[in-house]
Amino acid sequence: MPTIHLPTIETARLRLRPLLEADIPAHYAVFSDSDVARYWSREPWTDIVQAEESIKAILAAQADGSEARFGIELLSTGELIGNVGLHHFFGSNRRCEIGYALGSRHWGQGYATEALRAAIRHGFEALDLNRIEADIDPRNIGSARVLEKLGFRKEGFMPERWFVFGEFADTVNYGLLKRYWDEA
Repeated sequence: MPTIHLPTIETARLRLRPLLEADIPAHYAVFSDSDVARYWSREPWTDIVQAEESIKAILAAQADGSEARFGIELLSTGELIGNVGLHHFFGSNRRCEIGYALGSRHWGQGYATEALRAAIRHGFEALDLNRIEADIDPRNIGSARVLEKLGFRKEGFMPERWFVFGEFADTVNYGLLKRYWDEA
């Protein structure tokens, strides 16, 4: 895919925007939260250098067209509370994966659904995708609800795919076709 220009997208309560080096402390706060990392494919960050390296990698991926990751910012305060990204693009197949994380103190308020809806719309409309995929730990009931609310359908199960927090974790695969999105 070509270099991805990330627009700033505003929803009723959020601003999705490109991540910046200035976001390193807030980015670290999200991924060092053990509640956030609980169902992630790696353990929580323990050093801000990890956030610095992550932001550098995100900026490089945007420059080479392999990722479109938005920071999720509250319109009311300007606080960065998480991110949502389209990544692992397969241009010839017009598909990618979506990933997201939201600081745990912002869970249960509909922010994840609002942010993902905007990112998905961007993927289908601006990037001309036909399919967006997600994979989650099946114990992450909140994330499953968000995906299903947005029209994703369960498509597969992979037992013991990750080893995190000293245990093997399963994965449930979800898919969203543009035609499902258009029908909703």
